[in-house]
Amino acid sequence: MIYALSDPHLDGGQNKPMNIFSDKWLNHKYKIEENWKRVVKDSDTVLIAGDISWAMKLEDAIEDLRFIDSLSGKKILSRGNHDFWWTGLKKMQSLNLKTIQFLQNNSYSVEDYEIAGSRVWLDSTSKDYTEADKKITDREVIRLKLSLDSCKKDRPIIAMLHYPPFNNKDKPNVFAEILKEYGVETCIYGHLHSKNFDNVNVGMIDGVEYFLTSCDYIDFTPVLIRR
Repeated sequence: MIYALSDPHLDGGQNKPMNIFSDKWLNHKYKIEENWKRVVKDSDTVLIAGDISWAMKLEDAIEDLRFIDSLSGKKILSRGNHDFWWTGLKKMQSLNLKTIQFLQNNSYSVEDYEIAGSRVWLDSTSKDYTEADKKITDREVIRLKLSLDSCKKDRPIIAMLHYPPFNNKDKPNVFAEILKEYGVETCIYGHLHSKNFDNVNVGMIDGVEYFLTSCDYIDFTPVLIRR
């Protein structure tokens, strides 16, 4: 089975208690651990779409990565906007974590599916969008396409994105159009938290099934994506 959970926001030695945002986040690491062990088996795979650790450097993220590695199942991790510790693929792979693989311009075969994706970025309709953001968006378009191009042909694709691929009117943006172009079947995304849960885009949109998998949206419990 394939599960998903994003935005665990583990401490990374930064002493950042998440309950300052909501009481739901009180002791959230232990909620994740308890719920994960309850639903995920060693034969399952969990997709974690970004904002994994508050760590600023890879060496500071190792404790959080080892915590994830200790949990049941196999895991595929992709980058979020707060994952400043994220570095080159070879360096992360050199950690020799037993159950973790990193998604960066590549893809993985899991059961009957191809797993691809990218962090993507802030939508251009955001009031905070700048010329500097455009450069990042253009780069993320390339990275998403590289990942999708690396998928094995004629197999259904599950895309892992961090940012939601929608504009500020909740309409599909350039990243959603890429998913549609490549015939992606399923997309998970995160980034959004409790104050943004009123009008989330989930379910079938333009032939793609969307799941919001932010921890506080799914009650800190990995959600089943595909059996």
